[in-house]
Amino acid sequence: MIRQSTLVGRDVLSVADLSADEIAGLVTAAIKLKATPSDRRTLSGIGVALLFEKPSLRTRASFEFGLAGLGAHPAVFELGPSRIGERESVKDYAMNLERWCDAIVARVFDHDVLVQLAKHATVPVVNALSDLEHPCQALADLLTIREHLGGFTGKRLAYVGDGNNVCHSLILAAASVGLSVTAVTPDGRGPSPDILDAARSRANQTGASVRVGHEPDAVRGHDVVYTDAWVSMGDDTARAEWFEPFRVDPTLMAVAADGAKHDPVFMHCLPATRGREVSSEVIDGPASVVYDQAENRLHAQNALMVALLGRG
Repeated sequence: MIRQSTLVGRDVLSVADLSADEIAGLVTAAIKLKATPSDRRTLSGIGVALLFEKPSLRTRASFEFGLAGLGAHPAVFELGPSRIGERESVKDYAMNLERWCDAIVARVFDHDVLVQLAKHATVPVVNALSDLEHPCQALADLLTIREHLGGFTGKRLAYVGDGNNVCHSLILAAASVGLSVTAVTPDGRGPSPDILDAARSRANQTGASVRVGHEPDAVRGHDVVYTDAWVSMGDDTARAEWFEPFRVDPTLMAVAADGAKHDPVFMHCLPATRGREVSSEVIDGPASVVYDQAENRLHAQNALMVALLGRG
């Protein structure tokens, strides 16, 4: 378990806001919370504002049910077409909410909105998805991989598709725990060079590798094949035809299995479009662990919120 004092009161806008030890500790804490029904008094009296600029199923449900299960009170704000900072300044948003709640969780279009919320709020701010990162998803992904592969050292993950927010957080998280990762993307759609540099710095400390490939057969020899929607919500720069060769189907899964120690598992953060980024045979087949991923959002986020709010 992470020591209670390490995370209390901190903002988590990026996986990089967590040390390698803290990430590993959160995964262990999530395993323990999942194995033992949580004490409904753990976060009793805690109020958390959940701000949604984008539609959500897994993020909203997992935070609402998870926080309620810990005894906290989640207050949901569906902002619809009105983004944070339009009706009133981000500063005013932050400085009002901090008077009423103990933490702010926000799912936004523009990562800078999170930066400004964190700058002006004295309570912890958590990134529930932005255009740059999706750290809560990455924590749940690590939990899922540990459950299915037994650990991280010596294992390899191939992320296939667009070098987007999910890819960024996954690369950082994987490198932090010694899980080697390859981003397999169309040329020109790779992950941010800054994210790659940060991930490789962490990988140097854990013995992992961080690679980028632009041909589908770069998945060869990997234990996990992970994909996401080809065009992220709000992204008008990507074109679906660029990604056609990167569809995860039985043929691509067979390539990944070549040289791997066992048949690879398939992961997707959802929502998925069957027949587009992944075939029905794969996502609905025996290799798929996508619903375990979805469930683990709740457990990983519970571990994070307990650590941030000082009741671990």
